[in-house]
Amino acid sequence: MQIDYKVLWERCLTAIKDVVPESAFKTWFLPIIPIACEEKKVTIQVPTQFFYEYLEEKYAGILQMTLHRVFGKGMVLNYRISGGQAITEPKVLPPADETKSPVSIPFPLHEPKTFDSHLNARYVFGNFVEGVSNKLARTAAEAIAKDPGKTSFNPLFIYGSSGIGKTHLCHAIGLQTRDLHPEKRVLYISSHIFQVQFIDAVRKNTTNDFLNFYQSLDVLILDDIQELIGKSKTQNAFFHIFNHLHHLGKQLILTSDKPPIDLNGMEERLITRLKWGLTAEIAKPDKELRIKILQNKIENEGIELRKEVFDYIIQRVTDNIRDLEGVLISLLANSLINSKEIDLALARQVVSQVVRIENRQLSVEIILDTVCKNFNLEKSLIHTKSRKQEIVQARQITMYLAKKLTDYSFAHIGKIVGGKDHATVVHACKTVKDQIEINKTFRATVDFIENAIKP
Repeated sequence: MQIDYKVLWERCLTAIKDVVPESAFKTWFLPIIPIACEEKKVTIQVPTQFFYEYLEEKYAGILQMTLHRVFGKGMVLNYRISGGQAITEPKVLPPADETKSPVSIPFPLHEPKTFDSHLNARYVFGNFVEGVSNKLARTAAEAIAKDPGKTSFNPLFIYGSSGIGKTHLCHAIGLQTRDLHPEKRVLYISSHIFQVQFIDAVRKNTTNDFLNFYQSLDVLILDDIQELIGKSKTQNAFFHIFNHLHHLGKQLILTSDKPPIDLNGMEERLITRLKWGLTAEIAKPDKELRIKILQNKIENEGIELRKEVFDYIIQRVTDNIRDLEGVLISLLANSLINSKEIDLALARQVVSQVVRIENRQLSVEIILDTVCKNFNLEKSLIHTKSRKQEIVQARQITMYLAKKLTDYSFAHIGKIVGGKDHATVVHACKTVKDQIEINKTFRATVDFIENAIKP
């Protein structure tokens, strides 16, 4: 008796769940819907094109091995985008060889006909959103891509925390360099893979092939160099590669989660060379950049978000771009699977799964700080007798939100906010409430502040 393909897909999910984090499983695998299985082709439906691209980039290997184990070898995986979009070209998955090393060695004895740069075509300058926090790195990156090895930005050392766009920028440099200079050999490689390749070369006594390959490059992009800390032999190999390429005027691009001076455990002679060119930090995205990024992703995905949901995400997801992407995809997945509207309640649920939100005892002081920050006012002005409209409005909104969001009495709130009496706080709350009902702009301001305060 033939087993239903949906049952087989459930077996795939069970196997995948054992090898990926729970949060990743819920976000990226639960939304997948098996819709057909014909001969050697399994068709699955995913929410968006971005969802498909992310699966292919991050989890293609897991999908390949699991599909072959459950459905059989030689299967073709076909994607359908939700909403009636065209089916993507079938993804032919070769039989999984579990004895084969997952790390390819890019330095064969004979020159291949085509050179694999290991670049991701999705990460281009065109979809890298520029802001104050990444402008220096972006500008230097574009200059390098036009004329690699000929600028003063050699090496280019980009550092910053995870998920802020360092890898995106690296791929963009490589892709544009290859487009403008097709004759150049460009390679993107993570430091982890570089380390594994070096160990394998030592084990197989092919170290010379390893060095010759890397010294033949025109542009070397090494991601997450901090992973070489404590690996003295690998550092020594990279030191000689660096010297050779730099001496020949070849371009080096390196990334790290910290600046060269803080790479404790890295050889001093290597740190010195890392500082030869331009060291550019990519900081956490500021509010303006987060707004631009989220707007860009919403437009690309064709998603509509209510203003209060958009504002909540911007206020809460502040550390990196990757979290913004994760929240957006999780919102979409939850909405599709559970037939839920993307509202503020769903946004709070999703954000709490992605971003660590500190539990804090809400106080009048916290509310006052948030209101003053929104109006760009010094807190001391709230406690004065000033009758300037902006100060009065900030004072009244503070009182209103304090009463709404805490259990404090009118008298206690008045005492903290400018030393006002019970009647003044009552009047302030009524004034704000009346304005909310008749003034949309004022209501939006109060909602924005409230969302920024709420955990």
